[in-house]
Amino acid sequence: MAGAAAISLMPATPVAAAALAALHAAAMPAGEAWSAESIATELGLPGVFGLLEAGGGMVLARVAADQAEILALAVAPGARRAGRGAALLAEAERRAAGRGARQMFLEVAEGNAAARALYARAGYRPLGRRRAYYANGEDALVLGKALAETTFCEATIV
Repeated sequence: MAGAAAISLMPATPVAAAALAALHAAAMPAGEAWSAESIATELGLPGVFGLLEAGGGMVLARVAADQAEILALAVAPGARRAGRGAALLAEAERRAAGRGARQMFLEVAEGNAAARALYARAGYRPLGRRRAYYANGEDALVLGKALAETTFCEATIV
C-alpha cells in the first residue's frame, strides 16, 4: 500500500448508480464499463448489495442461498494501492457471510495482474476459465473461496 489514506465505506443504493458507474468507467477498460442504468437495475434485484468507498472505489455483490458473487469491484486509477480494493472485498465478504453465504465467487480478466494479486492475497483460488468472456476477447478466470462462518446476531436467544 502506498499510503495510509482513510477508508470510508458506505452502502450503495440505486440513487448512487451514477457515481458507481463513473467509478466503474474510470477503472475499467473501454467497452467493459457498466452504465448507471445497469447498476441501478442490479442494485434493485433481490440479494444484490453495493458499497461505495469515498476515496474512489466501489463493489457490487449478490447473495443467492449459500453462495455469493462479486459482480464488480473497481478502484479509480488515482486511488489505487491504498488498501481500498482489499477493504471493499473484505466488507463484501463480511456482508455476504452475514446473509448466509458460505462461498464467494468472481471473474477476473486473465491479464489483470493487480486484481489477481489482490484476490490471491484474500485467499481466492482458481476454479475455471470463461473463454473470450470480455469484449476484447480476453478470458476470465473464475475464482472462489470459502467464507468464514460469521454471525451478526447481537441478541441472546433463550
